[in-house]
Amino acid sequence: MRPAIFGLSGEQLTTDERDFFRDVDPAGYILFGRNCADRAQVRALTDDLRELSGRADLPILIDQEGGHVARLKPPVWPELPGAAIFGRLYRRAPISAIEAMQDHGRAIAAQLREVGVSVNCAPLLDLAHPGAHSIIGERSLGACPMQVAALGRAMLEGMRAGGVVGIVKHMPGHGRATADSHLELPVVTASEAEMEDDLEPFRKLAWAPIGMTAHIVCTGWDAQACATLSQDVIAEVIRGRIGFDGLLISDDIGMGALSGGLAERASGAIAAGCDLVLHCSGDLADMQSAAEGLGEISEAASARLDRALDWAAGANEGQSFDELASRRDRLLAYA
Repeated sequence: MRPAIFGLSGEQLTTDERDFFRDVDPAGYILFGRNCADRAQVRALTDDLRELSGRADLPILIDQEGGHVARLKPPVWPELPGAAIFGRLYRRAPISAIEAMQDHGRAIAAQLREVGVSVNCAPLLDLAHPGAHSIIGERSLGACPMQVAALGRAMLEGMRAGGVVGIVKHMPGHGRATADSHLELPVVTASEAEMEDDLEPFRKLAWAPIGMTAHIVCTGWDAQACATLSQDVIAEVIRGRIGFDGLLISDDIGMGALSGGLAERASGAIAAGCDLVLHCSGDLADMQSAAEGLGEISEAASARLDRALDWAAGANEGQSFDELASRRDRLLAYA
């Protein structure tokens, strides 16, 4: 098995993709809007991926945060509220906000399980900082570390109750970035002391099964390499100060923040301490290039992957999306 999560080009596997994936055997896959036409089609696709891999527990990921970051969209799927409204409710009624977020997590899990998706790239634990780039913006759960940790925990627990594994992102904190890492490399010059607030939500949820790195340079820790490619940041900050011992996935190595060839990016992320690399575009030539930089998954990474997949195994409350979303929305009405 290669330590990679790969995207797909369309709504069904092509013959070339099938041959490539059979040969490379990536650890898992990630779906985007281009892969999701309707419920029956997505379920057929995820079933096909599991049959191809021979693994019933194959991790199939998606970004279904809510708000404008949702791959399952109307009119086929109901619209999901974004993070900001939960933050507003928390400031007025913290307990109600936590209950609403738990139901939000459960509702998303019901939505994902129906189509065979087992891992959601949420919650986002990046703090909202004034003057930062809008790439985080309304996706943030707030500016207060305690608030972000409480709501993030509620979402994780809600998804787990519904049988879906969550991913906390973007370690060690993307909230101060003044550039969009999809397009260019953000450089954060905050001191180590100033970054303590950004670390706190991740520290509170260090028990999370999966974490995702940020493509940002934090000069207080490593002025040369972004977190994804920095041995110092991963070993000393993510594994050390935060205390995270779960499965660590890179953000998309195809993003504009990184330079060099895809093989170099992939091998660099693994060498820095990531367990898996994420590549999202679904471009076959690019995936082939990335795979050239990867050997077999390490024993430690394989063990973390197994542990992460066990985290929500067997859980499924059986409540419907409509029931859970209705309860969530009654609480959000007070925001």
